[in-house]
Parts: sequence; C-alpha cells; structure tokens
Amino acid sequence: MPTVAIIGAQWGDEGKGKVVDMLAAEAQMVVRFSGGSNAGHTVVNPYGEFRLHLVPAGIFHPQTTCIIGNGVVVDPEVLLEELELLAGLGIDTSRLFISSRAHLVMPYHTLLDGLEEEFRGRGAIGTTRKGIGPAFMDKAARLGIRMGDLQDAASFRDRLDFVLDYKNAILTKVFGREPLSKEDVYNRYLEYAQKLAPYIRDTEPIIAEALDRGDLVILEGAQGTMLDPDFGTYPYVTSSPPTAAGACLGMGLSPTKINSILGVFKAYTTRVGGGPMPTELKDEVGERIRERGQEYGATTGRPRRCGWLDGVVLRFSAGVNGFTGGVLTRLDVLDIFPTVKICTAYQAEGSKIERFPSSLSLLERCQPVYEELPGWEAPTDHVRRFEDLPPQAQAYVRRIEELMGCPISIVSVGPRREQTIRVRPIL
Repeated sequence: MPTVAIIGAQWGDEGKGKVVDMLAAEAQMVVRFSGGSNAGHTVVNPYGEFRLHLVPAGIFHPQTTCIIGNGVVVDPEVLLEELELLAGLGIDTSRLFISSRAHLVMPYHTLLDGLEEEFRGRGAIGTTRKGIGPAFMDKAARLGIRMGDLQDAASFRDRLDFVLDYKNAILTKVFGREPLSKEDVYNRYLEYAQKLAPYIRDTEPIIAEALDRGDLVILEGAQGTMLDPDFGTYPYVTSSPPTAAGACLGMGLSPTKINSILGVFKAYTTRVGGGPMPTELKDEVGERIRERGQEYGATTGRPRRCGWLDGVVLRFSAGVNGFTGGVLTRLDVLDIFPTVKICTAYQAEGSKIERFPSSLSLLERCQPVYEELPGWEAPTDHVRRFEDLPPQAQAYVRRIEELMGCPISIVSVGPRREQTIRVRPIL
C-alpha cells in the first residue's frame, strides 16, 4: 500500500502540480487534502497548459481516480468551470469524487474575505479574496455547510436559513452592506447540487479500498509548510494545514499509512502576499529570477516576491514534515548566474540564528547569512541524468541536501513532464 505525500516546503508555488502530474502516471489514486481555490497548480502536459485550483493534477491520467478530500473547501462555481474545461478537451472527469465532508465556499465567504482584508489596512494578510479563510473559520466555528448537505434540499434550506441570518447581520450591521437574498443563494446552490451530485461520496472507504489493493496513492498538497497556521509565519499564513500531518487530517488517513513524504521546493525562494521573507531580493537579481521563472500567481496573477534559496526554511520544513526525499524544481532558472547564494543562517542583533524563529517580530529583524557558490552558466533544461548536470549545479544540489538533512530524489529543469531528472527512487 505505497502512499506518497507531496508537500510544499516553502511558501507555496513550488511546482507541486508538475510533480503530481508526473508521478500520477504510475499511480491509481491522487487525493487533494487541503486548501481551496486559492491554490493554483500549473500543469504542462500533452493536453496543454493548465492552472488547476481544485481538481487534483492526476486527472490527466485515465487510470487514476482523483479525490477532493474533506480537508478542502470547495467553491462549486470554480469546480464546475474546471470540470467543463477538462470535459471540453476530452478528459474523463467521471473518475473524480468529492468528499461529502468537504465544506462549501458560500457567497458570504467571498464578500467577507474582501471586506475583512480592507478593514485590516496596512496589516492586510494578502489573501486571494476567494473566501477560503472565512470558509475555514466557519468550519471551526461550526457554522459551515458541507457538500453532503447539498444532497438533501430541505436540510440544506434549514442550515442555510440559520447561517445566512447570522452572516447578513454581519454584512449589514458591521460593514454596512446589503444583505444576501436567501432565495438567490438557495436556488443557485440547488443548481450546483444537481450538477455535482454524481461526484459527492463518502470518500474514506474509497481510499481505504485502494490502500487494501496495494494501489499507489499520491497525496496532493496545496500551499506550503511556511503558510501552515501553526508552524508558518503567523498571522501571514493560510487557513488549513499544508503539512504531512495535514494530509492525514484532510482525507481521513492514519499517519502509519504514509510511506514517503516528498518536500517540493524551488532552487530559489518565492512568496506571495504579506509577511517576512528574509532572502527577498528587491533588486535586478530578484527581477531576473522573477522573469526567468515567470513568477506570477496562478490564482491571482500577482508578481511573486523572489530571493535566494533559504536553507533555514528548508531545514525547518524538513523537520516539521519528516521528509524522506526532496524535489528540487526550477533549477534551470539559475542557469544564467555566475554565482548563486544559499542562506545558511540568520543574523539578528548580533546573534546568529540557525533555527527558524517562531517570533514574527524577530523574523522581521533577521538578515540572511549567505554562502556563495559558483554558478554554472550553462543550460540545464535538456539534461535528463544527474551526472550530466554541470559540476557546479551538482555541487549546488548536494549542498542543499546537506542543509536539509535529507536526500534529493528528483530535480526538475523545466515545466514539462520530460524535463525531469530522477536522482533516486521515491519509495
């Protein structure tokens, strides 16, 4: 029963979509376990280039069952748009199932997401304003509405009446906005219910049966470890756990069932939204990385903040998740630089800091301590064997392994499936 978790090791946008799409060729199941439509996985394959927000990246393989787990919040409109796009390209979506325990993103979530961000002013988190945070807030506050609620129209109406009265009070009395119409919301979501009915299931037994058969199951993470609400740069974090532990929570899986945990990270560092990022480069080098890597958000289109690789982050992320292997992506972006840098520690107020701090105020004062390595100044996008990489690129990879404390299993040198170097087995 091999089970492989694909986990973001940085602040998200590490290239997990490509990794899942590639490994799904060998898998019988892919399960998305966290986040919502605020996550965007870019996939480039023979069908074209896709930015998936909810449908797992394994959908392009005809033998692979795809599941949206209970740890995901689902915007029905976004999901139906993705299904329509995929069906229009002849991709079979009947292999997709949605957990009946997954929570719905409702219209008031989207409204409140924007209003609350505006209220924060200079302290805004930088959310995608897709309603994801408010949906998870309602889940924790026991005010959520779940996919399974759509299967009983009368029960859904009762639940909506109760919750919408509460939300309309906030919209009108706190923010001075017009209330949402119960009839409009009810009728719209009944339409969604009819279209999504074939996909909604109790997914835990489906996953358990796959494991009993010995199928290869891939757990598809969203966002990255440094956005975890417990271990990330709080409060500049996401609203669900993107860690390996979150994979178990988000699909109903025992931790003992996970055989391999792959941490995915770029050869440099990026971040979207607010919050500290010690290695951020606000100069020509940062701009060159952004343009070569086309570092713009798959969900929002916002330019990503770019900087040199942060080894402190990787070491911390590897410890929190227990990575059994690493997946290094976008190595080719660094092909043009005569030297490359890795942050090996931080400096703050005369002290050297080697462990990622929990204090946001301390992190904001941290300056990176860099180790400079020779660049390779040669194209790598055509390389398919590790030993064929320039020696300086090999040395860069090996140094990252030392800093992380775990081996690198895969090196990606471009967006396409074939632009991949398998260094060692993942299981």
